[in-house]
Amino acid sequence: MTEETNQAPNLYALLIGVDCYMPNKLPDGSQYNNLGGCVRDINHVEAFLKDTRKVPETQILKLTASVNPESPNQEQPVEPPDKLPTRRNIVNNFRKLGEIAPPKSQVYIQYSGHGGRAKTHYRDIKGDDGIDEGLVPTDIGTSEGQYLRDLELAKLLKELVDKELVVTLVLDCCHSGGATRGDVQIRGVNVVDDKPLQSTFEPVAELDVLVANWKDLTEQGTRGLKAVGLPETKDCVVLAACRQNEVAYEYAFNRETKERNGALTYWLLDTLRQQNSRQTYKDLFERIQAKIYSQFPSQTPILIGEVNREIFGSDLAETVYAIPVLKVEQNAQTGEMQAKLAVGQVNGLGKGAEFAIYPRSTIDFTKKENRVAIARIIQRGATESLCKLELIEGKEFKVEDGDQAVLISPSINLVRKVSLIYQEEAPPEQTQPVLAFNKLLPEIYKQQANALETIKKALLGNGWVELAEQKVAEDDDEGVAYQVALNNNGEYEICDRAGHPFEHITPVKLSRSDAAVTVVKRLVHLAKYHATAELDNNDKTSPLADKLVVSWLGTSDNYQPGDKIPPRSQLQQFTDPSNPTVKTGEYIFLSIHNNSSQDLNVAVLDLASDWSIEQIYPNKGLNLETIEAGRKEVLPIPAGSAGEDTVKVFATVDSANFRWLELPSLDEELKPKGLARSGNPLDTLLAAIGEEQPPTRKLSVAASPSREWTTKQISLIVTT
Repeated sequence: MTEETNQAPNLYALLIGVDCYMPNKLPDGSQYNNLGGCVRDINHVEAFLKDTRKVPETQILKLTASVNPESPNQEQPVEPPDKLPTRRNIVNNFRKLGEIAPPKSQVYIQYSGHGGRAKTHYRDIKGDDGIDEGLVPTDIGTSEGQYLRDLELAKLLKELVDKELVVTLVLDCCHSGGATRGDVQIRGVNVVDDKPLQSTFEPVAELDVLVANWKDLTEQGTRGLKAVGLPETKDCVVLAACRQNEVAYEYAFNRETKERNGALTYWLLDTLRQQNSRQTYKDLFERIQAKIYSQFPSQTPILIGEVNREIFGSDLAETVYAIPVLKVEQNAQTGEMQAKLAVGQVNGLGKGAEFAIYPRSTIDFTKKENRVAIARIIQRGATESLCKLELIEGKEFKVEDGDQAVLISPSINLVRKVSLIYQEEAPPEQTQPVLAFNKLLPEIYKQQANALETIKKALLGNGWVELAEQKVAEDDDEGVAYQVALNNNGEYEICDRAGHPFEHITPVKLSRSDAAVTVVKRLVHLAKYHATAELDNNDKTSPLADKLVVSWLGTSDNYQPGDKIPPRSQLQQFTDPSNPTVKTGEYIFLSIHNNSSQDLNVAVLDLASDWSIEQIYPNKGLNLETIEAGRKEVLPIPAGSAGEDTVKVFATVDSANFRWLELPSLDEELKPKGLARSGNPLDTLLAAIGEEQPPTRKLSVAASPSREWTTKQISLIVTT
């Protein structure tokens, strides 16, 4: 890559990835199995730090345990002993990081691997039945192998903070386990280990020091334990893959290569590559949370610490990171224009990544009108990739060798893929509820082939959802979105990509005459819902980038429509600000702040847990409400039915009709919108999601609207 931007010479990193676990055994006979995407996570993060942030190799410490690709059953990692993430090496490299990083430096630490739980060694503060949570080193199964426990991790972080280092810790792991279907794996197990300490065990500090540090940290916060058992602290930022009782997934986002990545790391890097000036960790987290929730509803990332701190703590240069177009040519078979770009696997980018092409003489990449085409990777190499070129409406199609390419927000998949899950027959002597996962009772198993064949036929011609096993598209970079399987009650279930049934979707009895048709209608509904949920405009060159600020202020149980909006001091504050909760019948207050220098026209949509989408502001009769430059609007929103909702705020400098995105609740008829088309490119983009048949497989945010717009979304939980 060519442009030297976003430099951070004061950034130091410790990167830890464990795919290969030496032979080990847990109390229930299970083990920490090898993983498939942790080392890849770390390699991609390393490439981002080197290529985009220009961090010298001497400032990056790296420990990895890789599975031998030529001998995957080999029980030892391929790296030399001093580069392995053993417990000893992890502790030593934490302290080495503190030695090489000067005071005031930024420190980035990431761990990708299994998380573990064990009986506590610190009964004085956790009790006799207490649990230690921690990281699982590659040598956990050896005589010297031990977890890096929560108290120890907290002490190592405290040592770095005491040296005046600004710490960011990312943990792509979990402490729970479970069963999955498809190209998915979980980074944790459901076992509490009771492995005793060996006489040679060396703690990171004396017991009284660990205990004193832990007590000091737990007295700082009010929210209890969070990420990997760590208490909340104001001294550093911790981004963790999931809550303590949830699982962290790694998934084959690339169906062609089957390469896995942790869901957290995948969307973390995707967001960092599109990072805007003065973006905070809270901004970063909100997008990651939305992306993961749309794909893995049972995984909820968490963020604690100095969440309003700017990412890596430094102002970003306004220049944009560009790469060269190496060669432009026409495909002899299809006639399509293609370009080869100097970017590939080493940069952590995959098939489907998109770039805006600018003429080679371009200096100012903030002007979208200078773009001449959009390039999408269709064949990824190690350092070079082949891209399909797409015309931008109203532009002369002229791309030449030496032009410059800038990474942009990827297109949204309108056409989603569904996989039909064929399960094994359970032995006749087994009955519910002792059946293993993916096992069907004999009487249900006999119906499986015919039932799934009926779904295949019902899928034909719907346009929005297609069978993954029958068609692998050239631009397929998102993998399977949905799974359909039978349960042992003789019902169809619609599942997420991890194979877990979606919440608030009741199974459909096989005996229903319209069962298959109902399942396909639901899949189409979900495809439209998720297209809206993923609709984003993260173009860092936009003048509206990060100018729309939304937040929850609090709740009220006595507010009535027409009342004056109460000041924040009179609202009930959230017990857990990172997990805002409101009771049915109460009001929750949404703050929308226009930080731009121009007036913005705003619409607010509620993506509800019953799979409906409704515009809740402004009310019927108006499509948009104007918020003047620099002004703030506070909206009272009544809490509806129980569940987890997402509120999405759209803002544009021109007119648009976001009611194109509205959906009824699941199983209600999808009726034609009957809305007038303005010819506005943004309206055209929105209308594509509301069509009965999708006009294209992918919706290109970068190529479609010429007018500026932006969006933000935040979630809340409604309880009874």
